[in-house]
Amino acid sequence: MSNKNAVPEIDTTISAGGHRTANRVLDILELLADMTGNCSLRDMSLALEAPKSSLLPLLRTLTERGYISHDDHGYQLATKVLELGSGLDTERDLRNLAHAELVALRNLTAESTILARLTSDRKAVIYIDKVEGLHRILAAAKIGETRPLHATSSGRLLLAHMPAAERDATIDALQLTRYTDKTIVDKAELRAEIDRILSQGYCINIDQSVLGHCAIAAPIRDHWGHVIAASVLSAPTDRVKDKLPSLTQALQATASAISRQLGYKPRGKAAGKGTDQG
Repeated sequence: MSNKNAVPEIDTTISAGGHRTANRVLDILELLADMTGNCSLRDMSLALEAPKSSLLPLLRTLTERGYISHDDHGYQLATKVLELGSGLDTERDLRNLAHAELVALRNLTAESTILARLTSDRKAVIYIDKVEGLHRILAAAKIGETRPLHATSSGRLLLAHMPAAERDATIDALQLTRYTDKTIVDKAELRAEIDRILSQGYCINIDQSVLGHCAIAAPIRDHWGHVIAASVLSAPTDRVKDKLPSLTQALQATASAISRQLGYKPRGKAAGKGTDQG
């Protein structure tokens, strides 16, 4: 192709087997469903016997609509495919699966435990379940409450696990409101924090949303390995600051248990860690 910046033309004629473009979209989704990891554009082109130039516009549309995600390693299915095809109330099912594990974690630690996921517009987090701690002084979070991405443990964790392009765009658009003198209000600092979260596999938030409050978040993965929610342990900072390693380990075990119930099977890396999957 002489002009590499030209928009490729897509053949939308109807073949004997149906609409060619529709068939190609389904070919892409079925190929990715059969993959255990990411699929590069080159490998997809070879597998489908289709030129890269005809695949790229379809891949861009599927990515923009949330059906697939893309990073430096290639393409993979995103959670919207599961939500579309399941015909189930995914939030209700997630709560039902996770609740017993949240109760067990609360009983083990005596602290409040929370289940959080992104809001529908993916610009904040919402708490969809909570088990109250056993102490007199408890976390103030309520079911149905939304919180900012940059100032909460679950928010930063779920932000970190967005597909790379979506994450960068979200950070660019974020208004980094200061809630305490510990709140991250610099986007370069936030990006560095995202790198730490992806490296260590969890997020600890101390005094960043409310002074005297600490929260830890660990990722919950679906069948495909995508991070779809966060398990959270919430407590006063003074009560847990000397126990963070053991509490974090317990929380990660809880998140892994919920992930296994959702069909996730870790391959190679520890379940709590990963790259920027959606």
